[in-house]
Amino acid sequence: MLEKSKMSAPELGALWTTYQKKTMILRILEYFISKSEDQEAKDLMSGLWEKLHPKVIEITTMLENDGAAPPIGFSKEDVTLDAPKLYENGFDIMFCRILKEISMGMYVLHMTISYREDIVMLYKQLTDITQSYYNQFTQYLLEKDLLPRPNYTNMPKTVSYITDQAYMKGTNLFGHKRSINTVEFGLLYHSIEANISGMQLLRGFAQCAKDEEVKKYFTKGQELSKEILKETTEILLQNNIQPPSTPGGTVTNSTNAPFSEKLMMYCTYLLGGFSLGAQGFNAAFVLRNDMIAKTGVFAKDVFEYTMEGAKLMMSKGWLEEPPEMDL
Repeated sequence: MLEKSKMSAPELGALWTTYQKKTMILRILEYFISKSEDQEAKDLMSGLWEKLHPKVIEITTMLENDGAAPPIGFSKEDVTLDAPKLYENGFDIMFCRILKEISMGMYVLHMTISYREDIVMLYKQLTDITQSYYNQFTQYLLEKDLLPRPNYTNMPKTVSYITDQAYMKGTNLFGHKRSINTVEFGLLYHSIEANISGMQLLRGFAQCAKDEEVKKYFTKGQELSKEILKETTEILLQNNIQPPSTPGGTVTNSTNAPFSEKLMMYCTYLLGGFSLGAQGFNAAFVLRNDMIAKTGVFAKDVFEYTMEGAKLMMSKGWLEEPPEMDL
């Protein structure tokens, strides 16, 4: 039997990051499970917890077997299960769906920098779990009328190539702006869906945060989501497209935090990174120059907001340091 190879630096970094995110998700699931009044939703979230918890133990074992200290991540101290319900109307499953969406992207990245067979297999298994539950969360929301289906359009009867650079025109006030295409609409629709949930998440965080700096940061993020929603919705309306009325759940009037401010800040930091990735993806597939410009502005604003959050976490001693490379 071949001896297992030593864990590489990128694999160490991938497992370290996965541990941080997974321990955060477990704490969020524990709170949502404890507050859920819908048995189907409770069963879905409990099933995900039962599949993810052993993976955290597996990551811990992998790190320890290679002589690495496991990160601190997030523990029972970061969740208050007896805190009153902060979100209602399906927000728990909506947000879990977004977390699984982030996980899918991260697993693709982590798998591409992993070479040891057991680590690759771990990410394959995590990917399978994530894709399965993402679909189950989506179907649950659709069945409960909490997630509308995207707009329809007429099916194309012919195919063609773009030969005129006027296709990219969008900023010339006196020129013709072509209608957005289905690829662009899909990206705009996803942005609206994600930012509605993000706005509600941060509204709840701001409402229960006790630290004034942290509270102001969450409120600022809520306003940033509003601005992105406003700009994105305007593009659709200019193209005579009805914006989606995706519900984002409802924030209660509770001011008791279900999570530590450290966890809420890290969650916001993670969502900022996800939004940055989405803006970069959008820039690669959007071909109308006014939309490209807006994407650049959004990316700049989200980047600055995310870096502000990182600095705030550093000032509070909440940002755990990743393993260093040897000099």
